[in-house]
Amino acid sequence: MVDRSPVTEDELHVYVDGELPADRREAVEIWLANHPDDAARVAGWRAQSEMIRSRYAAIADEPVPRRLALDRLSRGWRTWATVAAAVIVAFAIGGATGWMARSSATIAASSSGLEAMAEEALTAHQLYIGEVRHPIEVAATEAHLLPWLSRRLGLQLARTPNLQAFDLTLLGGRLLPSKKGPAALFMYESGSGERITLYVARSTEPRSSFRYKVQDKYGALRWSDGGYGWVLSGPNDKSRLKPIAIAIYEQLDNRGPTPARSSADQLISRRGS
Repeated sequence: MVDRSPVTEDELHVYVDGELPADRREAVEIWLANHPDDAARVAGWRAQSEMIRSRYAAIADEPVPRRLALDRLSRGWRTWATVAAAVIVAFAIGGATGWMARSSATIAASSSGLEAMAEEALTAHQLYIGEVRHPIEVAATEAHLLPWLSRRLGLQLARTPNLQAFDLTLLGGRLLPSKKGPAALFMYESGSGERITLYVARSTEPRSSFRYKVQDKYGALRWSDGGYGWVLSGPNDKSRLKPIAIAIYEQLDNRGPTPARSSADQLISRRGS
């Protein structure tokens, strides 16, 4: 018999970590099916864990440097004294350097919020475009995709940019965490299998023009408008991405001709809180 008692936030975290006892797992899954807000939070936590794992997992597998091996650190009190002195000096230098780095990072973050957003978008792009079975969380054909993401972002998502002119069809989208709160990632796919993503999250940056960023073999065009930042990610090919970004911008801003719309191609036209 399934335990119907309310699910706690701690249980949701344990569920995401895969450590929830079997007798509560079914109860949590039933709870999530009936509580879309909690389901969205769990999806965000899971996506964040996947991004952290993909970026830093290799570091945990690196061998311990020989200079830090225990047998070398146990050769008498002089060695220990040297190590202790080195630790103290390193701590003092590291503390000062860390504080200066923190200050620099704070200044950089405040002056280049879109840069950080572009990095988040590119990381998500690289993580999900290679997925075969689960590239998106909710398919474009599902009616609750836009109402759900609208509520989570605080942005009225009324229609998706139609990119059929570029041989790109909307697959769907997913909710992601970001430094500014919830973010949405929409994925498009071409007839040849090429995938391009559109990322949107809150931004305090003023309205801006397109800026191009390269990360590994991928490129992204970012811009800010109406309290939100947008990032279009794809191959490192500015000439390919720029006309797509312009088409998206025109449709979002209602400035240019809007291609024919279908029920599956519905996303952003007017903004709300």
